[in-house]
Amino acid sequence: MDSGLFGKRVLVTGASGGIGAECCRAFAAEGAEVVAHYHRGRDRAETLAAELGGRVSLVQADLTEEAAVDRLFAAAGPLGVCAAVAGVWPRDDVPVWDLPLERWEETLRANLTATFLTARGFLRSVRDTGRGSLVLVGSTAGVFGEAGHSDYAAAKSAITVGLLRSLKNEVVRIAPLARVNAVAPGWTESPMTRGLVDGAAVARISRTMALRKVARPEDVARQVVILASDELSGHVTGEVVTVAGGMEGRVVHET
Repeated sequence: MDSGLFGKRVLVTGASGGIGAECCRAFAAEGAEVVAHYHRGRDRAETLAAELGGRVSLVQADLTEEAAVDRLFAAAGPLGVCAAVAGVWPRDDVPVWDLPLERWEETLRANLTATFLTARGFLRSVRDTGRGSLVLVGSTAGVFGEAGHSDYAAAKSAITVGLLRSLKNEVVRIAPLARVNAVAPGWTESPMTRGLVDGAAVARISRTMALRKVARPEDVARQVVILASDELSGHVTGEVVTVAGGMEGRVVHET
């Protein structure tokens, strides 16, 4: 089925990470012109660009800095799609009574603020072009919560509830057919989760999942592409697609 993405200019943030890189590959496979953003992962981004050849251009920016995001969108040029993938999951398990304010603020800035600035930059482009599709990336932590990571869960919940639902209503004021959706991945194999989704860990973390496996980055990327496509999802907006193997907030499997 034709996605209608051929020739569209697409920005993917966090392209040096596992899901972001796979989103770049998926959009490039559809014939899109991909602008791949990275912050610190220059080597990984350059390797990705070499793999995909002339279908990808690279831009660097710290998405928590307003001026840097403005420069990013100026360099990206007119866009048809934006996939706001970039985010940070703190690996240390810290209960809220021990959670330093510094980490709380850093996590919200790296996830919620960065997504806000990305969305704002893209929607300013939509205001000029009159069309576009924005896909945000949340997490099942924002759906079910995550003990020891309340900062991350709060940021992702804000993205896929308050921000998403507001943006899908606001964007039609400037572009009647523009859409905003989100995906919420569960446990996914990526550099961010390396060492946490191997062997016995899968048996433990999949006890709340119908499908007893973790996602691969391409599982998430395919849903991003589907939501980004006006041909495949032209009447879908304000929705969250959960990519988590049927995860629930309760134990499905006793062992």
